[in-house]
Amino acid sequence: MKNLFTSLSILFLSIAATAQSVKFNNPAITDKYTGDPAALVYKDKVYLYAGHDEAPNDFHFYKMNEWLVYSSSDMKKWESHPVPLKVTDFKWAKSDAWASQVIERNGKFYWYVTVEHGTVHGKSIGVAVADNPLGPFKDALGKALITNDMTKFSDITWDDIDPTVFIDTDGQAYLFWGNTACHYAKLKENMTEIEGEIHHIKLPNFTEAPWIHKHKDWYYLSYAYEFPEKIAYAMSKSITGPWEFKGILNEIAGNSNTNHQSIIDFKGQSYFIYHNGASKPDGGSFRRSVCVDKLFYNKDGTMKRIVMTSEGIQ
Repeated sequence: MKNLFTSLSILFLSIAATAQSVKFNNPAITDKYTGDPAALVYKDKVYLYAGHDEAPNDFHFYKMNEWLVYSSSDMKKWESHPVPLKVTDFKWAKSDAWASQVIERNGKFYWYVTVEHGTVHGKSIGVAVADNPLGPFKDALGKALITNDMTKFSDITWDDIDPTVFIDTDGQAYLFWGNTACHYAKLKENMTEIEGEIHHIKLPNFTEAPWIHKHKDWYYLSYAYEFPEKIAYAMSKSITGPWEFKGILNEIAGNSNTNHQSIIDFKGQSYFIYHNGASKPDGGSFRRSVCVDKLFYNKDGTMKRIVMTSEGIQ
């Protein structure tokens, strides 16, 4: 009996120690409310860019004036850096530091952002540039790259949002973006001009937040699906399609109407970066927090359903 009691005591102590050693790493970013994450893998680090949710608890819409940047070498510990870019850095823009993405080309870092235009009614896409991933960034054009009057697939003023950029293996860069309609166009090598016409992709229940990535021989176009938003995705052997719809990747993120994803590979592991509104005490749709969980592929190239965890990356 004494031996049994000793064994049980050791077991309970072991369980307690294990429970104490498990950290809850989601949300991954806790110093500020952050939404619309976009990650860049550069050399031996991941740079995480996000919009800063500044809405007070009694303000029930987005209040976003700047973007933030964090870096990590292990996906667990994130270092905060000085604010690299604000809406006011674009003299032609009026408000709304909405979803964005940074990409590197030839030693320059190009930041494609959503803002409200000052004179052309509606949302628009601007581009900033820097010599390193932490900035400082400056307006690369002095005007918008995409304005609301350039797209007619959807008759709303906010269909030109959520830019994502991908450079294909042949060196051709592409810009994808949209709300209710998914647009894409080629970018010239200078990364600040559209080349050719704007195309439209038909996807089931496309809401917003397109993200392009490639894994082995497959291209993946993931996006926010329905509203409140899940994440769904399509696959193709070519970045220009045709795209085959594959289904839901991520369910509705806790306490948030929106869902915005970034998918990367880093040091041999794939990651799914997203936001939810679950942070205590005042998290919600307009006070979101960035989270990270692992992503896995099936043998046929399809992606396994994302498991959202409180533990995050251990």
